[in-house]
Amino acid sequence: MSTPRLPLTGKHVVLGVTGSIAAFKAADLASKLRQAGATVEVVMTPAATQFVTPLTFQSLTGRDVVVDMFHTSEAEAHVEVARRAETFVIVPATADCLANLASGRTPDMVTLTALATTAPLIVAPAMDSQMWEHAATQANMATLRDRGVTFAGPKSGRLATGRVGFGRMAEVAEILGAVRVVLGAAAGDLQGRHIVVTAGGTQEPIDPVRYIGNRSTGKMGMAIAEAAIDRGAKVTVVAGPTVTAPVPAGVECIEIGTTVELLAALEKLAAKADSIVMAGAPGDFRAARAAGQKIKKEEGSDQLRVDLVKNPDVIGTLQGGGIRVGFAAETENLATNAVEKLGRKRLDFIAGNDVTRAGSGFGTDTNEVTLFHADGRVEVLPMLSKYEVGQAILDRIAAKLPPLTA
Repeated sequence: MSTPRLPLTGKHVVLGVTGSIAAFKAADLASKLRQAGATVEVVMTPAATQFVTPLTFQSLTGRDVVVDMFHTSEAEAHVEVARRAETFVIVPATADCLANLASGRTPDMVTLTALATTAPLIVAPAMDSQMWEHAATQANMATLRDRGVTFAGPKSGRLATGRVGFGRMAEVAEILGAVRVVLGAAAGDLQGRHIVVTAGGTQEPIDPVRYIGNRSTGKMGMAIAEAAIDRGAKVTVVAGPTVTAPVPAGVECIEIGTTVELLAALEKLAAKADSIVMAGAPGDFRAARAAGQKIKKEEGSDQLRVDLVKNPDVIGTLQGGGIRVGFAAETENLATNAVEKLGRKRLDFIAGNDVTRAGSGFGTDTNEVTLFHADGRVEVLPMLSKYEVGQAILDRIAAKLPPLTA
């Protein structure tokens, strides 16, 4: 079995930890960064070690932790660590840390590294709401934003004091998302590209209570969007109401309800899209006339008749969209049905999958697809995570994209 394709494989992330009760969340972030494939190197302030020990981070990352530049096996540690960083993320960042970053002061290893690195800087502030709202803190934030620093949070919520207010550190998932967006934007092969993805099924109303729908959860579409963000693309997802998968950080999400609304949204996006990936499941039929009020059961009748009409063929109707990719979720005759859709919908290639196979249907974390190309080529992919399927699709899209013009 092949090694899974992880989103941060080969990436070197330096994590700075400062003295806040929220420092325990930095340990969780270090773990999740490593699980995502990154090499993680930790630098700490002396105050941070009062909340979480360096040994904790050493155990999680498999690397030495630097607290004092004068007590390390590496000469000029702050410079060497700074050079290795592909991004430097400070979690949590106290008010004191923000003030030092803004003024260029370097009283500790975290601020020394920040001053020495040329890598993108991500900061996750954490402090009491009164400190956050102070004019000095807000001025420091403005200065750092002007320098291109990316901020994850803070949020409003319960603080360490028990009060509720602004200054709570962003959740680890949000910070991890910010890291992936920044790394993708810095070195991804889809920088400057706009990828549009559809996700989830539509709901075609019968009356204000009932609708015609399908089993799509949007996992495949969101996985493609996530992979595209990791490669530096601008990503827009047009999501149906059945989506249960979370929207990845950095993704613009447009919510629609019906197939007609899906087509209208894509018509606005197609002209500037480098690729449209139809991973969603628009309904093929809708009620000819949706009732204005809830339809009641009639005494003496065991049937309800609803006249259906065809919805527009979304991608078949749509003009433009750059590299056009479709999905064929089939229960029989996969190759025949996929190839027929490939031509009728004017696609560059289509991903066909048999949704009756275990691990390849709706709501799963994996998928087994066959890629049918307009030039007649057929590629059978093994069972992969949906993220890996997304990467495989993006590999083919990237190979077909024309060079960017200045």
